[in-house]
Amino acid sequence: MRKSLRWYALALVLVLLDQLTKYWVSVSFVSGEARAVTGFFNLVLTHNQGAAFSFLASAGGWQRGFFIVVALVAIVVISVLLARHAGEKLFCLSLALILGGAIGNVIDRILLGQVVDFLDFHYGGWHWPAFNLADSGITVGAVLMVLDSFFPGAKRAGAAR
Repeated sequence: MRKSLRWYALALVLVLLDQLTKYWVSVSFVSGEARAVTGFFNLVLTHNQGAAFSFLASAGGWQRGFFIVVALVAIVVISVLLARHAGEKLFCLSLALILGGAIGNVIDRILLGQVVDFLDFHYGGWHWPAFNLADSGITVGAVLMVLDSFFPGAKRAGAAR
């Protein structure tokens, strides 16, 4: 259990940073307002009732409960995996980032009914869908998990420590 505490602490740091930045943007911007930061990056306040890339955003409301349940199940599964594999550094780093992201976004869904997004990257008139720190944690965690799958020997070595 002691080894897994650092992974839960990392997830907690991500949740706190995610919620603080969402709060700051929510009180500093009006919905839809964008402020240019660079030639390719804006801060913008948007709300997403769907999942990634606004998937199911206009589904009529049922998706809120569905996404909350999916996130809560994922949080439980990830927490169990972190406790069981605490010595596997890359695997647990990926899980901690996904866990923090899942918690950050489920807090929004429960409290607001939607997720606050504010990071807007663009180029040549094309904008990547706005996202937040929780989404970033989930994405980086997923990439690290894929990388981890290429190093099965490292898993066994990490678990043996």
